[in-house]
Amino acid sequence: MPADQESIRCYYAVAHDDFGKPVAVISDEDKRQFCLDHGAVGCINRNDFDHWGPMPDTNSPNWGEWAKGARAFGKAIWDAVGERKSPKIVFEHPGEATLPTSCFVADIGGVIVICAGTTGYTVTLDLRYHWMMQKRFQGSHLSNDEQAAAVNQLVIDQKVDPCLSSSFTFDEIGHAHQLM
Repeated sequence: MPADQESIRCYYAVAHDDFGKPVAVISDEDKRQFCLDHGAVGCINRNDFDHWGPMPDTNSPNWGEWAKGARAFGKAIWDAVGERKSPKIVFEHPGEATLPTSCFVADIGGVIVICAGTTGYTVTLDLRYHWMMQKRFQGSHLSNDEQAAAVNQLVIDQKVDPCLSSSFTFDEIGHAHQLM
């Protein structure tokens, strides 16, 4: 699979039972098998849902439809993991289009790790699902030295497959970023 197809909006975490049950959120069915082969217990195609984008005002009639879509997405997560269990950790990348749903579906006491904002940086949230459910936001941009060493050890121990599909020269950094 070409790097651009493999990278663009292919969200999965490589994990073993002692780390969790990763669920991949994809936007292209061509990515399903790749994600399953690399540790995802299930895949959800975000194109099966139409509630994405800025969350409507909670007092508007559109909010009910948005909430219905977010609940359906949460149920798809439960179906993928095989039990009625919401994610303790949600890795969020698109930002504006998906963060409201990520906050909605994260478990009580869960954390939403934000590492980018490719669909925009202005986010609307229903904060009731944040503070009343004691959820946390965590910004992340790669790692510190100790975390990088820990990830390297996981690769050395073959607990994580880094899935390197392509490498780029320094001059190609802009192109590589666009493929993420």
